[in-house]
This record gives sequence, structure tokens and C-alpha cells, in this order.
Amino acid sequence: MSESENVLRKVPEITIGFWIIKLLSTAMGESTSDYLVFHMNPYIAVALCGVVLAGSLLLQILVRRFSVAIYWFAVVMVAVFGTMAADITHVVLGVPYPLSSAAFAAALAVVFALWHASEKTLSIHSIYTVRRELFYWATVMATFALGTAAGDMTAASLRLGYLASLVLFAVLFAAPLIARRLWGANEVASFWFAYVMTRPLGASFADWMGKGYLGGLGIGDGRVAVVLTLLIATAVGIAAAAAGRRTRAVEETPLIEIALP
Repeated sequence: MSESENVLRKVPEITIGFWIIKLLSTAMGESTSDYLVFHMNPYIAVALCGVVLAGSLLLQILVRRFSVAIYWFAVVMVAVFGTMAADITHVVLGVPYPLSSAAFAAALAVVFALWHASEKTLSIHSIYTVRRELFYWATVMATFALGTAAGDMTAASLRLGYLASLVLFAVLFAAPLIARRLWGANEVASFWFAYVMTRPLGASFADWMGKGYLGGLGIGDGRVAVVLTLLIATAVGIAAAAAGRRTRAVEETPLIEIALP
């Protein structure tokens, strides 16, 4: 990647910190969505979250450089709204979780196919044009809806309960990362498989903590949502501070040092 492409890239580096915040956001989206839907008019909740989501994505697309806070705010809103979309499909429309999971998986496959046909790559490292960024966020939305439906399917439809689902998706999340490190599995495929698994993994954790059924601890969705929001804010603050230090270090590096091999 050229230096100009690296500057224009609108997504974060894939580090341990990235996966931590991603998992926290998926869990927070689950608990927040459930709390809002059950404590206010669900149609108003969906409409409000849809408006905030649209605003967050528009802001993310319009900014010229990567912003830690703006990016993760958009991810959090996708997490909340994606959960609502999957839940509405089941609760309001009456679509069984296995069927909705298959439908969302098909939608994700279509997005991947269109993205690859258009850009010849699915790499997250190539997100430096508006069109690729639109494909990226369409993929993110599809992964959240799919992950929500899949997590509910294993916990409720297959009657595994939340804790067993948590263990199952933790194993599935770790598998491609281990395969990549030990056997050199394809980087792009490993990333996206792990990315999809973060959603049901985080959602299963949030439901296990918040719900009082299917083996859950019954702490409450609201309490879980607040704690996870505080953790996300802390992690994003740390990531933003680190990004700021890296930017200042680059700006303060003499040009003669940059030019040296």
C-alpha cells in the first residue's frame, strides 16, 4: 500500500485492542437493544436508533481521515440497530431463527460477492475509497444481523443456553486466528470469519450476564449495557490517545529520517 493510500484508510489497524473493542461493542449492542425495545415503544426505539445510525455512518464516510471515536461510534450503532433488525425479523415477523440466520448469511454472501466483483479484494487494509467503505459498512451490518440470529438460534432454538453458546462461539472465534498463526490460513478469510463470530460471541456473553433464563445470571440488560458502555468508552479513549501519540511521532520525525532506508 502506498503512503497516500495508508493516510486515506478509514478503518483501524487489526490489533488485540481492535478485537477487544469489537467484542465489547457486540455485547453492548445486544444488551442495549434489548433494554430499549422492552422499556419503550419498540417502533420508536427502532426509528430513533435508525436515525442515529444513519448519522453516525454519514459522519464516518464524510470525515477525511480515520477517527477512532467516530469509527467506533458507528460500530456501536450498527451493533444496536443490527440486533434490532434480527430481533424484529423473529419477534414481529415470526421468522424462525434458523431461517433468519440462513437469510442473513445469504445476504452477507451477496455483499461479499458484489464487493469482490467490484474491487477484486475483500481486504480490510484496502478501505481507502468511498465505494470500498460503503461495501465495508454493508458487510458490517450484515455480520451483526447474522451473528445476532445465530446466537439466538443456538441458545433458544437448539436449547444450548447462553453459557454453552458463549463457549461454542469463543471456540469458533479463536479457530481462524489460531489457524492463521499456526498454518498460514488465508488472512482475509480468517479475518472475516473471526469478525462474524464476534457478534454471536459478544451477544451470548451479554445475554448470559443480563437474562434470567436459558442459564443466564439475571443481572439485567440495563446494568450490563451501562458497564459495557463504560468499558468501551475507556478502551476507545486509550486507543485514541495511542493513535494521537503515533501521529505526533510521525509529524515530529525529521524528513531526512523518513527518507533513510
